[in-house]
Amino acid sequence: MFNIEKISLSFTYSAFFFILGAILIVAYSVYVYRHTIPQVNQTFKIFLVSLRTLALLMILFAIFEPILSLTRKKIIEPVNLIFIDNSKSIQIADGTDRKESINEFLTKAKNAGLFKNSELFSFGSKANKKNPDSLNELKFAEPSTNFAKLFASIKNEENNISSISIISDGVITEGVNPLYNAEKLGIPIFTIGVGDTTKKNNIEIRKVLINEYVYAETPTTISVTISNTGFKNKNVTLSLFEDNQLMEKQNINLNNEELSTATLTYTPRNAGEKKITISVNELSGESSAADNKKIVYVNVLNNKIHALILAGSPSADLSFIKNSLSSDPNLKVSSITQIASNKFLESIDRNKLIDSADVLYLVGFPSQQTSSELLNKVLQAIRDKNKPFFIVLSSGLDYNKLKLLQPELPFTIKTIAPGSNEVQPSISFEEMEDPLLKSNAQNVIEAWNNLPPINKDNTELLAKPESKVLAKIKMNNIPINAPLILTRKLGSKHAIAILAKDIWKWKLQTAEKNLDLFDRFFSSSVKWMNTKEDQKLVSIKSSKKIYSLGEPVEFTAQVYNETLNPVDDAEILVNVKSGQENYSVSMNSIGGGIYEGTLAVNKSGDFKFDGIAKLNGKTLGTDIGKFSIGDVEIEMVNPRMDKEFLNLLSVQTGGKFFFSKDYSQYFNLIKSLSERKSNIKLIKSEFNIWSSEWLLIIAVLLFGIEWFFRKRSGML
Repeated sequence: MFNIEKISLSFTYSAFFFILGAILIVAYSVYVYRHTIPQVNQTFKIFLVSLRTLALLMILFAIFEPILSLTRKKIIEPVNLIFIDNSKSIQIADGTDRKESINEFLTKAKNAGLFKNSELFSFGSKANKKNPDSLNELKFAEPSTNFAKLFASIKNEENNISSISIISDGVITEGVNPLYNAEKLGIPIFTIGVGDTTKKNNIEIRKVLINEYVYAETPTTISVTISNTGFKNKNVTLSLFEDNQLMEKQNINLNNEELSTATLTYTPRNAGEKKITISVNELSGESSAADNKKIVYVNVLNNKIHALILAGSPSADLSFIKNSLSSDPNLKVSSITQIASNKFLESIDRNKLIDSADVLYLVGFPSQQTSSELLNKVLQAIRDKNKPFFIVLSSGLDYNKLKLLQPELPFTIKTIAPGSNEVQPSISFEEMEDPLLKSNAQNVIEAWNNLPPINKDNTELLAKPESKVLAKIKMNNIPINAPLILTRKLGSKHAIAILAKDIWKWKLQTAEKNLDLFDRFFSSSVKWMNTKEDQKLVSIKSSKKIYSLGEPVEFTAQVYNETLNPVDDAEILVNVKSGQENYSVSMNSIGGGIYEGTLAVNKSGDFKFDGIAKLNGKTLGTDIGKFSIGDVEIEMVNPRMDKEFLNLLSVQTGGKFFFSKDYSQYFNLIKSLSERKSNIKLIKSEFNIWSSEWLLIIAVLLFGIEWFFRKRSGML
């Protein structure tokens, strides 16, 4: 009835002593009632012996701290997950009647009894669970299609998933390509494509590659990929705009292939956040000109940053990091390398060098040889002058001295232990969008996760709550919930940490594969750390820089008081402006000093916003920002079904692709997968019997009953 598989009882102390104690209790109880005054019959004696024995056993139970373990068997039936595309692209009129195709599929699936063992979801910008009876209420109005979030929701499912079905046009308009994460699920995915696969004459700015951080007055290369269908050997003009001002234009020829590449040179005049627009002119016969331009935002920094490396001792990590930073012409790189007590490789004024540095790199620093004077100077620069720093826990590091820097570190030193283990980084698709992890690798996740093992000390290190973990640890291909690479941004304080040594091995492997992963990581780290921000008590940001027409604009805010403690009851008002149009958003607290708000705007253009946070009428702080809304809805830009993506998604996971007009085999395949043997899950529950107040209540009750009958019998 209860599917109990196993019952066991364990004690904190040896069961032998418990049994011995129980025997002594029985013997003592029998001895006490061997002779009674007055004499009573044998049956009454046995009753009284039993009462005292049970009462004393309850006390003995509590002393030995018994734990009752129950193992139950739970049968998990197979389930098929069905995801229905609810985005606006389903409304595209391409002659295939996409909405009718989806409704027809749902009707046939219901008639085939597929819904009995299925869970249904609609998806667009995120996945939402649906009741089968509410499927006729789908509006097909989601402003974007995010397959990555679809698969993120599957990762959270605890069901025995037999298969995944997706009915969609396969066009991704938000997020990353989910193929890698889909393969990792190990579940067959069946896709049913809706829409027209015919290629129409069109020109599209497919991709714009530019660093998120660039330097003022320094030329930066922008790589542009242009796709064309039906316009081979045509000439177009490629233009570059900075904040809507023309910076450069170039005539290019669209070659015979579908993809053409071009490079533009961008030289920003001054520092600040810049809106960059890349566009090509519209040609006669194009099916749509909406995708003839692409907008990106970049942060322009003041040029020539001084990076100072402090090393506790010479090491391969030091050499590789220094060479990597020195290869960037926008950096001035200096180093302080300790070789013995009060002896350094460089003959320089160390105090002056630390004071003049913009960013610090601590490599195996501090070591046992590091003097208190030098360590305090570095601490003062980080703590009092807010100098950003990057720490690598390389060979020779002294953890006891490192504890002096602990208030500024992005991690906490919990326990110091000898020895080390080989580890690899493990990143997920949530982190791959972080600019620090970008590289020229086709698959960023794969490039990072396949880096060679490095050594991590057995010292236990914990990420601080405000830190962001970019990479966790993987040992023998088994992910471990412990940080390897993490960042910390708290007001104007910026810090990055790699909690291991021998990272030079990463450079060797990536260099052989012509990957810029190592060099780009360190180059990006300088720019990330050198991004100047005031010590803001109020930070207000839009969730994205670029929205499609009709997509809601989401704002988030963080509010702190003067002691940097979060404030939950502030009043935040955000004013948004574009031309003569003005909007306002009141933000709601969700706890922890975090607020959220949403604005719906049916107008394209560039928008600026400013927000103010008040508490009891007193202003806590303000913040400003900007974002853009495109001229057209991004979901309506690409009218063609991406059959290639849907087919690859199915093939790579062991499923199958079907067209929306021919999926007769689909139902039999799903049913055969659902008929596989159900999973059996063993659930173990433990109960601390000794901590229950009922033991004491029962013991007192038994002693009370014994005392009552003794008195009734006139016993002493």
